[in-house]
Amino acid sequence: MNSRMQVTKVPPAANDRIEAADGYTTASLRKRWLYLLPAVFVTYSLAYLDRANYGFGAAAGLATTLHITDKQASLLGSLFFLGYFAFQVPGASFARKRSASRLVFFALIVWGSLAALTGVVRTFWLLALVRLLLGIAESLIFPAMLLLLTRWFTRAERSRANSILILGNPVTVLWMSAITGYLIQGFGWQKTFIIEGVPSILWAVVWILFVKDKPSEARWMTPGAKEFLERQLAQEQLTVAPVPAVRIALLRSDVLLLSAQYFFWSLGVYGFVLWLPTIVRQGSAFAMGKTGLLSALPYLAAIILMLLVSQISDKTLKRQSLVWPFLLISGIALLGSFLFAQKSFTIAFICLIVGGGCMYAPYGPFFAIVPERVPRNVTAEVLALINSCGALGGFFGSYFVGFLQAVTGNSRAGYLLMALSLVFSAVLLLCLRPAPSVSTLQHVRPEIS
Repeated sequence: MNSRMQVTKVPPAANDRIEAADGYTTASLRKRWLYLLPAVFVTYSLAYLDRANYGFGAAAGLATTLHITDKQASLLGSLFFLGYFAFQVPGASFARKRSASRLVFFALIVWGSLAALTGVVRTFWLLALVRLLLGIAESLIFPAMLLLLTRWFTRAERSRANSILILGNPVTVLWMSAITGYLIQGFGWQKTFIIEGVPSILWAVVWILFVKDKPSEARWMTPGAKEFLERQLAQEQLTVAPVPAVRIALLRSDVLLLSAQYFFWSLGVYGFVLWLPTIVRQGSAFAMGKTGLLSALPYLAAIILMLLVSQISDKTLKRQSLVWPFLLISGIALLGSFLFAQKSFTIAFICLIVGGGCMYAPYGPFFAIVPERVPRNVTAEVLALINSCGALGGFFGSYFVGFLQAVTGNSRAGYLLMALSLVFSAVLLLCLRPAPSVSTLQHVRPEIS
């Protein structure tokens, strides 16, 4: 075997030290779940609020107000993802070398301002520029926070930590779906964008006060807990095959496969997110308020499944086998929605609930795969590459779902595109070979949460 792929087993003595944490240290370690995770949850919630409210604006008549065509409206939704795609890896590199928490602080201020501007500008090309810059600002967030979680949570906790972060997505869309529709009815879509952009700017102050880059910088943990956690994370790194440079990691076959797989997954997800309100409104003929309530149901199912799947993943240390089945079910459910869209809105909408819940369910274990395959000197950039490919998938998903609806006059072609993308993402993940370190990592699974 190549020396780069050899795995160093953790000595028994190291395991003994890991399991010897006293009650005082354990209590201090549990504070991570109270101090850190609510902060990353709220931050990602605000990011997703400013990202997904465009779908409600489009459903509320953005194109009519600005006198633009449906294809131009689709392009506005898609430009976000081009900006989001371009700056992921450079941003992740900055977060790893400098400071992830400071990067998030500045990004919060910038994207909150740009999101509010979306409701102010009236010119198509100026609005297109704002959407592109908004994507660039938000591209810095997700990889930086995933990197933070790898520095604060062990392998036996990481799927749950990832899920709490990513729960900011469906939870935000859940309450946003219930509230934004009524805000648009009361104030119009432009004032709603302004109202929903301001909280990000205010939250930046809270973020920088509480979130630190690594345990040694936290004032709310005991010195013993800091040392215990950092020693444990260092010992877990002994089971990961070393990679000498970022370029080598980004060109690895497993990283490229995960990037392609996440592209097709995100193509289905973002097409679903941006166009669900429009699809539901056309199918049900309800007003915007009730459309928002109906659109919230798939995200409620997503929240429940994400929590359940991440708990199972950390308990069993299984990742891949808890991802692809849900993506396959989601694709099949959306295919069912495609088949019943013209026959029964009720059946088609039930399929949307199943499809939406299952496409979100495996996010926690999916992003736990990467730190178990690559060492921490390249983890940030690998996560960024995978997520940037997801952004590219989001661009194609949001654009082509809207484009197909504008061309065909109905949502059926969009359903088919989303369904096939999710099925293909499941098939791709089945091709991922096991990490060489999986067997030895079974020796290191302390539970300190």
